[in-house]
Amino acid sequence: MTSLRAKFQSRSWQKDQFTISTDPNLFPISQLSDIFNSSEFYWASALSPEAFKEALHNSLSFGIYDSAQSPSPESPGKLIGLARLVTDFVTFAYLTDVWVDPTYQGKGLGSWLVRCIQETLDEMPDLRRAMLLTGDWERSVPFYERLLGMSLVEPKRGEGLAVMESKGRGHPTYGKTGLGYD
Repeated sequence: MTSLRAKFQSRSWQKDQFTISTDPNLFPISQLSDIFNSSEFYWASALSPEAFKEALHNSLSFGIYDSAQSPSPESPGKLIGLARLVTDFVTFAYLTDVWVDPTYQGKGLGSWLVRCIQETLDEMPDLRRAMLLTGDWERSVPFYERLLGMSLVEPKRGEGLAVMESKGRGHPTYGKTGLGYD
C-alpha cells in the first residue's frame, strides 16, 4: 500500500502553460532564496540551502511553474508560486508560505493553488484540523474563508479552543512583543 506521503508528494495539476507540482525535488533552491528575501515575502526570510531542502521534503510543498519560462527541457518551468502544508499526512495540516509572483497575480493562479490544496486536504480521510496564520485581514482572511472554508478562531478566554503561539528565532519579529509582523 502506498503511503499518503508518497501519494501526495508526487501529484501535479495542469492549467494552460502552468503546472502545480508537489514534488519537493523540483524547487530551485537559489530562486527560493530570492523569493524568501523579497519584500513580498515579509513573513519569513531565506534559509540555508540544506534547511530549505529539509523544510520542502518534510512538508507537502506545492510549486507553481510557468512552462513558457522553462530554463531547460528537464525543468517544469520558472517557479512563480508556492505553498507548504506542514502535515503528518493523516490528522493535521498547517498551511504556510503561500506566495504568487506579483507579475503573475490577477490571473487566478493563487485561487487555483488553494483549490489544489483543498482537493488534497479532502483526500485525507482522518484529517482533524487544517490551520493557517495570516496578518492580511483585508485580502487573505476572506480569501481563505471562501476557498478553504477556514473560520476565525476568536474565543473568549476560557471558552472554545485556545490557539496559542510562541515565536522562534526564525520569526521576523523574534524577541519583540506582539503577535504580528510589525
